[in-house]
Amino acid sequence: MRVRVFAMLSALALWVVAAIPASAASQGHDYLALGDSVPFGFSPLLNPNDADNFVGYPEIAAQRLEIKDVNASCPGEATGGFLSLTGTDNVCRPYRAAFPLHTEYHTSQMDFVLRYLTGHRDTRLITLTLGANDFFRFQKDHPECVTAPTTPACLALTSDVLRTMRANLTTIFANIRATGYTGLLIGVTYYSLNYSDAASVTGAFLLNAQMEAAAAANGALVADGFTAWKATALALGVGDSCAAGLLIRLSATKCDVHPTPLGRDLLAKAVVDTVAASCPAHDAIACLDVNR
Repeated sequence: MRVRVFAMLSALALWVVAAIPASAASQGHDYLALGDSVPFGFSPLLNPNDADNFVGYPEIAAQRLEIKDVNASCPGEATGGFLSLTGTDNVCRPYRAAFPLHTEYHTSQMDFVLRYLTGHRDTRLITLTLGANDFFRFQKDHPECVTAPTTPACLALTSDVLRTMRANLTTIFANIRATGYTGLLIGVTYYSLNYSDAASVTGAFLLNAQMEAAAAANGALVADGFTAWKATALALGVGDSCAAGLLIRLSATKCDVHPTPLGRDLLAKAVVDTVAASCPAHDAIACLDVNR
């Protein structure tokens, strides 16, 4: 993600460390994590030649739920690229050509999911974070819309990106359900870079709306990544996620857009809380079996 994308889409009024293992007591791989660099646990400060350097929220959620995860996410994955190796991509395809992922596969992420679920009927939880890279690709392809976002042409193009994102996310969820998977399916939404900045907040809300609509259409739940960070950002950074220590700091004045361990752990908590809320009479771990 990039900071400017939030401001641009708000102006349009359309935007819308080492690895921590799962419980040794768990058997098999019960949790499939999907999406982009956020669940991957990407950090620009770490060596990408070893995927174990990156720990995303799925690894933390798996530990807390006492299950094992398979993390199939890819940094730079866009919704089109998720569905097809010829679909719109940001940097996932070049990244995976140069560096290892947590889980190796040579197909689209969608095709991997379909094959995985066919062979792993014991899967009890699937999470997905995806969509931001659709806009990063759009920015690269249409730099004129970064500098002049409210022109009629850019408004139309941005609307198209949003419609395509929602359609692709809906297709992804529908394809997962079509395998016969009836377990917990959770879309994990994005946080805001600055909760005191109207542009950033509006951008996050409108981006997340696409995931929320797609989830609702397919009986999926939503783990609210936006709310997961809000209280901490306001308490420690006067709303600024960078100042609050939720974003990876690159210098004294600049942060990356990816979560620190603190930010990552708050996203993991949102996932665990969403699992628990799906069956209030049980704890989160028991809920995984209740929802099978």
